[in-house]
Amino acid sequence: MIFVYCCIIISLITIGVNVYLLAGLSQIKRLNAQPLMQNGPSLDIIIAVRNEENDLEKALQSVCNIHYKNCRIIVVNDRSTDGTAGILARFARQFPQIKIVTISTLPDEWLGKNNALYQGYLNSDAEWMLFTDADVVFHPDALNKALDYALNNQLDHLTVLPEIASRSSLLNSVLATFSVMLCLHIKPWNARKPGLKGYAGVGAFNLLRRDVYEKIGTHAVIKLRPDDDLQLGLAIKKAGLRQDVLFGIGCVSLEWYRSLKEFGNGVTKNSFSVLDYSLPKVIFSVISIMVSITLPMPLMFIFGPGYIREIATVVLSSHIVYMIATPPNKWWYALMIPFAGLCMAWIILRAAIRNTRQGGIYWRDSFYSLDMLKGKTEV
Repeated sequence: MIFVYCCIIISLITIGVNVYLLAGLSQIKRLNAQPLMQNGPSLDIIIAVRNEENDLEKALQSVCNIHYKNCRIIVVNDRSTDGTAGILARFARQFPQIKIVTISTLPDEWLGKNNALYQGYLNSDAEWMLFTDADVVFHPDALNKALDYALNNQLDHLTVLPEIASRSSLLNSVLATFSVMLCLHIKPWNARKPGLKGYAGVGAFNLLRRDVYEKIGTHAVIKLRPDDDLQLGLAIKKAGLRQDVLFGIGCVSLEWYRSLKEFGNGVTKNSFSVLDYSLPKVIFSVISIMVSITLPMPLMFIFGPGYIREIATVVLSSHIVYMIATPPNKWWYALMIPFAGLCMAWIILRAAIRNTRQGGIYWRDSFYSLDMLKGKTEV
């Protein structure tokens, strides 16, 4: 009977979570539905790059073709050792709006990317700044629409949730569950609502006013946070400033990782930081994922009596409805939720074990001790 009661309770919670997510996400508007701005304020696009020769050319081409006139592109080359410098030099000769900043040494107690974005700020003078990544592709009208929305809504900070698609269908199915976990963690639909928990910050598109960035203390206050994009959004929300988020489908896109293995290796380096380098939080998170995501449906279908299997079918149907209602997800991603949960639990556990064993993290070929990082967990 305990098994039956647990199945019923978890099923009701799961269906409720799907309804809650759909209700929350329905409050987020789409960037491509916003009007165009003709004459906007000055804007500096700041891109931190390190060994990005595989994706940089396509991303830079899209940035250079943006229709927003009053902008400059500041690309910070952070100690690249591949062909990145050559690509940047070629684009700088072709496009006069590009300014290249080269970093040869990393200051003490700074993560490389955070320092690069900060150096981009030091070389900028525009009223607005966009922090973005070297693999992001923009529609030519993306910034015109984003600035129009930000100004019309008197925002201090605007984040755009990019359209993420991998060449790996398996990874796409795992990313669908990962996005659910992230949304439940940050509650982006509450970003605009003062007094409610919820914020937004995405490395692909963090657009904010220069004076706001300076007011929260710049990247200097999060210089040792691997999850700098989330922490930037959190700092702005905590400061009581005006923040909002839009969906970027059709306007802002990237291939985050090319395979499930690449994804696992990539997020391993920052998943421990999201849990403040706390082993109790890691244990709690792994158990929660296993109990709420990985195990319920398989156990109910395999070991449950007929009526429990019917309940499991209803739960699976609610997952399918969620996936269909949140493009570009596919309906069959619902079938992969237990596997995706197992992957995320393993990534979190592996990150905690690896970082604890080595006493810190390696980030862009530099080592940072846990003692150093733990002193910088709070914004």
